[in-house]
Amino acid sequence: MTPNVPSAPAATDVAGRSAAVLDEIEKVVVGKRSALELILCAVLARAHVLIEDLPGLGKTMIARSFADALGLGFRRVQFTPDLLPADLTGTTVLNQKTGEFSFRAGPVFTNLLLADEINRTPPKTQAALLEAMAEEQVSVDGYSHQLPQPFVVLATDNPIEYEGTYPLPEAQLDRFGLRVRIGYLKQDDEVEVLSRRLERGSGLPKVSQMLDAESLLAMRESVESVSVQSDVLDYVVRIVAATRDDKDVLVGASPRASLALLQLARAHALLDGRDYLIPEDVKTLAVPTLAHRLSLRPEMWVRRIQPEDVLTKLLSKVSAPRTSSGSQSSSNPSGGTRSDAHRSRAEQSVESRW
Repeated sequence: MTPNVPSAPAATDVAGRSAAVLDEIEKVVVGKRSALELILCAVLARAHVLIEDLPGLGKTMIARSFADALGLGFRRVQFTPDLLPADLTGTTVLNQKTGEFSFRAGPVFTNLLLADEINRTPPKTQAALLEAMAEEQVSVDGYSHQLPQPFVVLATDNPIEYEGTYPLPEAQLDRFGLRVRIGYLKQDDEVEVLSRRLERGSGLPKVSQMLDAESLLAMRESVESVSVQSDVLDYVVRIVAATRDDKDVLVGASPRASLALLQLARAHALLDGRDYLIPEDVKTLAVPTLAHRLSLRPEMWVRRIQPEDVLTKLLSKVSAPRTSSGSQSSSNPSGGTRSDAHRSRAEQSVESRW
């Protein structure tokens, strides 16, 4: 059921609320502001997130902290080799008293689902999430059941070289808006983690609620008001198209990737307090949005070349647009055009950063 959604806030308001959420989460997640911003972009852009990294780097803590700070319902599912699809989506059960069948919802019926170690369960169970992630519903015994709003899957994934893991199918990977890697902390940040643990006197840090589901849904609507000029739109397409033509890439990014990159970049603009897109938004989100969608040629594995390396190379070759004073009004999906004041700020921002 969708909550009552207030009117979409202005870009500066979204930026302020987002900063407050990130500041609160940083009280328990130290030294990972960039990764937290990417995850929040995905939440605002109605995208799902795959956090891929080694065990013990705070992936589960990040997911729980986002749920607490955003005021969302939270469920955690530990993916194991014996997990069945019905354990995730729910099943139809017989009521012994009435003799009628009823649907018993599974843990997927929540706002933020933590699919912990998703690559430790076989592809059949991984695929049970496909419909939920793509259509925000699940079908059981011929009946479709709508998921609560908002609905976000935040999955964690340990590297596939670990024993007992299953590589995620390409169709599953393509459903994730972006992939984030956490990485080890710097020494100073790790010292800070230990110091906070001593000061806290408890093993479980707490995150205060900064938003609620209704406010988050309104902020999502603000993403749709971020205007996009035609040259920036062309830049998105040229980046994605370059992945299909590169000699090192076996399978490039799909049109779904273009849509994801556009929406995630628009969310990134909001976090910066802007209601218009600039090329730097696209460039910032390109690698985390596209890298996990690429299939490289087998010889790239021998040369230890990663999709991130290929995308970094492509981004250096695909020229970013420069907004000129004679450029046309931006295309706005909401039907409006960007004001002259906004256009001037965009031009200054692009000139200063590119």
